Amino acid sequence: MLEFLFLFVIVAAGTGGELCVSRAMKVVGEVHDFRPAALFQFVLRAIRVGWMWIGIAMMTLAFFALLAMLSIENVSFVVPVTALSYAAGAFGAMLFLHERISRQRWIGVLIVCIGVTLVWLSRH
Repeated sequence: MLEFLFLFVIVAAGTGGELCVSRAMKVVGEVHDFRPAALFQFVLRAIRVGWMWIGIAMMTLAFFALLAMLSIENVSFVVPVTALSYAAGAFGAMLFLHERISRQRWIGVLIVCIGVTLVWLSRH
């Protein structure tokens, strides 16, 4: 049961954090100038966007949940089951970022979910 809780936090907070950072970066825009001064200005713009800080906080929570899960489970189990974040990312991108997801990508998400299910059922 504890594994399920940690997995949920890893997937939900990690994916939520990635979605928030993505939203922040859409506000900030692309990097066009890679000189150090321009990159510094880019970072300053990025840290002024609230979504960036929400994303960083959520990803931090996911990281510590991952550490906790690795303390009680084998990495050969943890890494494959956290691949559920790919499915959560596709759904989140569709719902919150209004991205269009192709049928081929949905098939890929389904394959990942089948793989995660096989790994989960084979534990212990």
